[in-house]
Amino acid sequence: MTPTIVGLTGGIGSGKTTVANYFKALNVPVYIADVQAKALMNRSKVIKRKLIKLFGDEAYVHNTLNKPFIASQIFSNQDLLKKMNAIVHPKVAKHFSNWVKKQNVPYVISEVAIIFENGSQGKYDYIIIVVAPEQTRLNRVIKRDNSSEAKVRAIMNNQWTDQQKTEHSDFVINNTDLKDTKLQVENIHSKLLKSITKA
Repeated sequence: MTPTIVGLTGGIGSGKTTVANYFKALNVPVYIADVQAKALMNRSKVIKRKLIKLFGDEAYVHNTLNKPFIASQIFSNQDLLKKMNAIVHPKVAKHFSNWVKKQNVPYVISEVAIIFENGSQGKYDYIIIVVAPEQTRLNRVIKRDNSSEAKVRAIMNNQWTDQQKTEHSDFVINNTDLKDTKLQVENIHSKLLKSITKA
């Protein structure tokens, strides 16, 4: 039986990784799209060739993806970002599909930062959105990435608002208190299992 696919999303700094780890603790397999994308960008010869064609030789240093350079290139250039995603996303989707086939569980979680922004919500049976107050998210990212407020806000402006995402999601996790977040995850886990076994 193919597992039910649950998308896990949320704006930058909302705490998707924390929530993903709580699901992992409940023995739910979790696929972190961003991690896998970076791994494929380093591993796939086809992706490497296309990215070098798109960004130039600086895209890789000593055969490894030059993340700071790529980030600086796509930071304020939506066109370049779209072109890069068109190269990477299909490969990640194929990798994910093969990964799902190997999982023998009721459901799997796919953690993706931009489900709605790239119009891929139709690929999921359920979607969980992680939300947190904007100032909390800002503080988390500035601390985590040693980033400037302007830079974090620019990323936020490219993402849908929590309200927009909430309207299109099946479950909402308010991630402000870790103990409470864990309880919300356990509650959603129970609901998902019930719903899947009924189906």
